[in-house]
Amino acid sequence: MRLALRYTAEMGATDQLDFSFRPPERRIWTVRELVASVRSHMEREYSDAWVEGEISNFRAQSSGHLYFTLKDPSSQISVVMFRSSARLLRFRPADGMQVVVRGRVTVYEDRGQLQISAEYVEPKGAGALQIAFEQLKAKLEAEGLFAASRKKPIPALPRAIGIVTSPQAAALRDILHILHRRHHSVNVVVYPAQVQGEAAAREVAAGVRYFNRARSQEVIIVARGGGSAEDLAAFNDEGLARVIAGSALPVISAVGHETDFTIVDFVADLRAATPSAAAELVIRSRQEIEDQVERLAGRLEKAMRFELLMGRQQLTELARHGAFGRMIDWIRRRQQKVDDLTNRLVHAQRDVLETQRRRYEALSAAVRHHDLGLVLAGVRKELEARVATMATAARNLLWQRRSRLERVAGQIQALSPVAILERGYALLFDSSGNLLKDADRVKAGDEITARLARGEIAATVKKSSGAG
Repeated sequence: MRLALRYTAEMGATDQLDFSFRPPERRIWTVRELVASVRSHMEREYSDAWVEGEISNFRAQSSGHLYFTLKDPSSQISVVMFRSSARLLRFRPADGMQVVVRGRVTVYEDRGQLQISAEYVEPKGAGALQIAFEQLKAKLEAEGLFAASRKKPIPALPRAIGIVTSPQAAALRDILHILHRRHHSVNVVVYPAQVQGEAAAREVAAGVRYFNRARSQEVIIVARGGGSAEDLAAFNDEGLARVIAGSALPVISAVGHETDFTIVDFVADLRAATPSAAAELVIRSRQEIEDQVERLAGRLEKAMRFELLMGRQQLTELARHGAFGRMIDWIRRRQQKVDDLTNRLVHAQRDVLETQRRRYEALSAAVRHHDLGLVLAGVRKELEARVATMATAARNLLWQRRSRLERVAGQIQALSPVAILERGYALLFDSSGNLLKDADRVKAGDEITARLARGEIAATVKKSSGAG
């Protein structure tokens, strides 16, 4: 039997029934080649797969990538969602959440592990937007951003109002119409912002920051008309919610219809059911104010009349009492004493004034008999003498300084190289401007310059001989 199955590589083999066969060619793979081949096959075969399961071992890396395991009662598979896709999620996945994952089935070559590269994840049951809303609401509520204690009061009659909304929105026209009707003198500034789409939350937040920096408005209205949950998604943004919560100016949320609720509604200082309701709430009508003033004036007038009536009645009762008569007699005595003291004060003032007048006249007479000319002449002579002394001292000091200067100038002149040149000497410089002190530093044909007492001479060396 062993002999019957023997074969050669060139001729093949023949079995007992004279059938010849060639065994399959053996191929040896490297591990990476095999995994890469399986990966390519998987990605071609399952390029767009939808898989349902429960999330476990969820990890969100600092890089923005998401990793988790998708499992059912009998099996599991790893899932990776890269940052470019994860940033588009409307909610944050969590362990235990039932989801549907759409992506490409692939193999992670470094570990030979089967996984799904997810491009889209949606929760099973409740929508992604609703889950994101509930998650963010719970987070901000736990931080105290919804607490009534931090809500700022809305001014009763603001003179300037800031509105953040789209200039083309019907909600803006409704607000302006109501404000003009209720109090036409109010100042309104509109900050244009998108109220739908990816840039909406960022632009609305920029509008709130602008009014907080300007501080020329007293209250801010964030407004948008009704719409679907997707249309209002910008007002469920965490960044926008934190900007509104940190606003120093009170903020009124007027987003959607009465049945619509967004995160902005919870963090704002006041929620209006509609944009029109916000205009009604932010400012009271002129007629309401005038009616209230009239009612208050009527109540004040009645209160004053009642107080006067009660005071008059009390005064009448007191006037009938004997103590009141004694009080009047005491007041009259005091008035008489005041008159007496006033007369005495007037006479005393006249005496003082008369004494001062006589003293003034005596002093004036003494001054008129005193010769001021002699005093001034003495002062003038003393000043002239001091001036002469100072002039003499100044001349002596100048003469001393001049003598010293002349001595120093003479010494400098004696040491000056120019003075030596006046006696017929000259300074020689080479072509580089260096002073020549040694004949060995030049040779025949070199250009030199001679500095005389007045002027310079250019020369050419014909011959040079050193000191040695």
